[in-house]
Amino acid sequence: MKNIPRIFMGDNLSTGMNMPVDRGTMHYLTRVMRTNQCLVFGGGNEFNATLSDDGRVLNIGEQTEHTDPSNDFTLMFAPIKKTDDLLNMATQMGVATFQPVITARTNANHINWTRMVKIVVEAAEQSNRNSVPKILPPIKFSELDLSNIVFADERAAYGRETDRDVQNTKSILVGPEGGFSDDELSAMDAAGARGISLGKTILRAEVAAVVAIAQVVK
Repeated sequence: MKNIPRIFMGDNLSTGMNMPVDRGTMHYLTRVMRTNQCLVFGGGNEFNATLSDDGRVLNIGEQTEHTDPSNDFTLMFAPIKKTDDLLNMATQMGVATFQPVITARTNANHINWTRMVKIVVEAAEQSNRNSVPKILPPIKFSELDLSNIVFADERAAYGRETDRDVQNTKSILVGPEGGFSDDELSAMDAAGARGISLGKTILRAEVAAVVAIAQVVK
């Protein structure tokens, strides 16, 4: 149903459950959307739901036929100043898992990850997903298995040949605003990592992530 509110209520939902709602959700439904009907989702499923007369409980009804448009893709990325925009857009692209990676040129080391979780929940609600992507704890670049890495290679903008067979890729690494360091690029080259081109221009990091996902997720 078009324009009906969608609310993430956790991954363990089933018909007949009564789910307590917070004041924010109650206000959103009754004051902003002016309805007691909504869709609730989580764990890949979606259900019809009705807000109780006192506004404190959502009664979970029948499961809908809507299938989750999300995928099983993992985006590995260096945290950036606009990490919220990156996560928002990538969630809309169907990404299942986010893996932050601290690289040599990462300059956004104080990300509010609790806020980032809220960003991806809101993006999942808006984009008609039935699931919310996971945000894993940050790891260091040195912890990656570089032999299995597919990465966005900014050197392609300067004519470097890149891998063209990436259709079945399940993850990709995107660097920070300043790109990967020379040492990181050398390490990936030596390990046999596969670089892909994002075009002939140098993209902002958050845009690069979206373009990279679009290339490998069909």
